[in-house]
Amino acid sequence: MKTYELIGSAGCGSAIVEMALVLANVPHTLTDVPYLKPGPERERLLRLNPLGQVPTLVTPEGEVMTESAAMILHLHDVAPQAGLAPGTDKPERVRFLNLLLRLVAAVYPTFTYGDIPAQWAGEGAAADLLRERVHTRRAELWKELEGQAGTPHMLGRRFSALDLYVTVMTHWRPGSAWFQAECPALTAVAREAAQEPNVARVLRRHFPAPTE
Repeated sequence: MKTYELIGSAGCGSAIVEMALVLANVPHTLTDVPYLKPGPERERLLRLNPLGQVPTLVTPEGEVMTESAAMILHLHDVAPQAGLAPGTDKPERVRFLNLLLRLVAAVYPTFTYGDIPAQWAGEGAAADLLRERVHTRRAELWKELEGQAGTPHMLGRRFSALDLYVTVMTHWRPGSAWFQAECPALTAVAREAAQEPNVARVLRRHFPAPTE
């Protein structure tokens, strides 16, 4: 099997796709880039992905994929034995697709607009207000997803890539303490997924434990 190239950055959503690649057991290389820093690496990223975002996945055939949900569904087609998604004949398929798109289309964009609000609203009070409203909306979305979390996985007894998203995204704002207090079911899903050795290894690479 030929090799995929995953272009990503530490601590970003590329960790989700890296986990999926490992679980799918397909040959791949990792290209870590400081995706916001000007330079040759960003110039190449922009040529491949005009949005300049990570993850960006280059298939063995040279096709460029720029959306993580598309990457997950593609890897499921390539390696269905990894269980990244329920099969088209499985009753959990509809729920999986709905939750997958909720994560990437509703929750994920809150970081685009909330991380650097001045980029969208200018400096000053307008940026502060945008950040506050985006963070409030993100908390609302997570609490709604909390009510849909199964045990021990998002889909109940069945593992899927949804668990990888939750595992990585609960490391982001509003932070682990908030998730433990406000979304214990999602926290439990994340902890369960992190028990898988390959997932744990990727987590350690992207979110190393603080040193004393």
